[in-house]
Amino acid sequence: MGRVGAVGTDEGPAFSAPLSAGRGFGWVPPLVLLVVIAVLDWNTTGEFRIISWIVLVPGIAAALCRVTGTVVFAGLSLGTYVFVDGAWPHQYQTGLPDFILVGLGGVLAVLACVVRLRGERRMLHMRDVAETTRRTVLRPLPPGWGGLDHAAVYLAADAFARVGGDFYDIQPGPHGTRVLIGDVQGKGLGAVEAAAALLGTFREAGYHEPVLAGVAERLEVRMLRHIRYRAAVGRDDGDRFATAVLIGFPREGETGLVVEVVNFGHEPSLIVSPDGVRSLPPGDGLPLGLSELTSGEGGLPSVFRVPLGAAETLLLVTDGVTEARDADGTFFPLRERVADAVAADPRIADPQRLVAFVRDGTLRHCGGRLADDTTVFAVRAADGVADGAADPGSGTSRA
Repeated sequence: MGRVGAVGTDEGPAFSAPLSAGRGFGWVPPLVLLVVIAVLDWNTTGEFRIISWIVLVPGIAAALCRVTGTVVFAGLSLGTYVFVDGAWPHQYQTGLPDFILVGLGGVLAVLACVVRLRGERRMLHMRDVAETTRRTVLRPLPPGWGGLDHAAVYLAADAFARVGGDFYDIQPGPHGTRVLIGDVQGKGLGAVEAAAALLGTFREAGYHEPVLAGVAERLEVRMLRHIRYRAAVGRDDGDRFATAVLIGFPREGETGLVVEVVNFGHEPSLIVSPDGVRSLPPGDGLPLGLSELTSGEGGLPSVFRVPLGAAETLLLVTDGVTEARDADGTFFPLRERVADAVAADPRIADPQRLVAFVRDGTLRHCGGRLADDTTVFAVRAADGVADGAADPGSGTSRA
């Protein structure tokens, strides 16, 4: 397990502060130390001399300042040493050995500062590369994209991670708006690569395919192709697969709001409204990449049709939420917590509030230590799309 880092939301990524942030006053500690050592040594008598401690000043400057500042403090330290050590000629003087020590310490401090800044620039470059990768995989979604109100947050189990195997997206098109959330099995760059492959396919198929079953089939084929490619180039990931939920919203202007749902072995999603909480069908499909284990027509899951009320929000999460444990090993009771929250404040059903509530509740439950990357994604039809929505109590049908 690791510390949690919030990578981003629909409103924009939560960028980390630059490594040099807060160093505008980095010159203060070494300057204070230099003055303190000089004053204390000036006021001591006899053989008790601490002026050689001034070698610490350029070392501290190397950790807090840039190269120019470190060079300045190395010179100040050497000059202060010569002045203070020779100010009282009739007292004990530390002499040439400590003069060489202070001078050599200054040179080493400057070299250390150069190495530190090079490493810092390299780290910033790698962070930029990781952030670019994250924004490519989890692209920012404009407000109202595809006729949906939406909110999302991705929490990395590793505080320094920028992207993982969790993925989500919204793709509007001529056949309606399609929504996808999923979680690639495993961690590391292999999981990121698989997530990017699936998202690329979803963005094309979600736009062009006339029926949701076609999008589902394209995703399954893409996952199988990706697995075979990885094996062909000698980077076999073993039993790599991905769980996912694929949802299709009707085109804007169609009467009634009935969404289509395909579940590839993913966590059951919730429908949240001011009146309560209900669940989407759990589905009957295997995760993406495992269809060859079944017999029959491709082993693809069924497409369910679910009526959705105008004020109802779809809450989609990855297993980082449902498998978050507290100190006693108890899983996070997502549905119960959301139901209680909506009963106390119906406004929680709003996508922005709902995502924030689930995020905060998950982190409190596990004490801020997630065992897996976590995504919370909430979507709701905008007012124009939800007009004339079907009665949510009319049931669920299978296409």
